[in-house]
Amino acid sequence: MTSPEDWANAVAHKGLPVPSRKTQIALRVDDDVLAWFKAQGAGYQTRMNAVLRAFRDAHRPDAEPTQERPVER
Repeated sequence: MTSPEDWANAVAHKGLPVPSRKTQIALRVDDDVLAWFKAQGAGYQTRMNAVLRAFRDAHRPDAEPTQERPVER
């Protein structure tokens, strides 16, 4: 069993970057759209977010594109 002394010098996330804030939502999408994104492999939710961000940026000509994290495959 551990004691408080065992955790006295513990540091959470030391050296790891703090992830950007995201909001969890429930989103309804067509089955074929979801199937296509999932078929692209792991990270499909990140890719869906990137598509939504690109759409937003394309429709906001007055705003600078936001810095986004690269999509990992």
